[in-house]
Amino acid sequence: MAMEVELLKSMTKKPITLRYPFEKAKPVEGLRGRPIWDMEKCIGCGLCQRDCPTKAIEMMGRGRQAEFRIYYDRCAFCAQCVESCPVGAITMTKEYELAAFEHEQMRQEYRRPRTSPSKRSESKPESQTSTFA
Repeated sequence: MAMEVELLKSMTKKPITLRYPFEKAKPVEGLRGRPIWDMEKCIGCGLCQRDCPTKAIEMMGRGRQAEFRIYYDRCAFCAQCVESCPVGAITMTKEYELAAFEHEQMRQEYRRPRTSPSKRSESKPESQTSTFA
C-alpha cells in the first residue's frame, strides 16, 4: 500500500532531472573548467609548464616570444597552472563540455601576434587557434 501512495505522489511532481543536452544546469560557483591564457600578460616564465602534473602544457620558446600548446585531453583541470602564474595570465573558465572525436580537436594553441617593426607600437589582440566549435 505504501508503494502506491508514493507512486501517486510522484506522478503529480515535476521531474528533478534535466533533459541534457537540451537543458543544461548552471555551472556551480568555483567550477574549474577550461584554462585560458592572456598572451598580453604572459611573461613566458614557464612555471605553468613546470608545475602541470599531467604535462598538458607545451611551451615553445622563452620569455615574451613564448607560445603555448595546451592538450585538454591530458588536462586534469586542477588549476595548478593558475596558481603558479606570477602575473595572473591564466584563468579558468566555466566551460566544461570539451568532448571531441579526434585527438587533434583536444588541443589549443596560444600564439603571440606577429607585428612588423613599424607597427610594434600598435596593440593587437591575442591570437588563438583552436579546434573547438
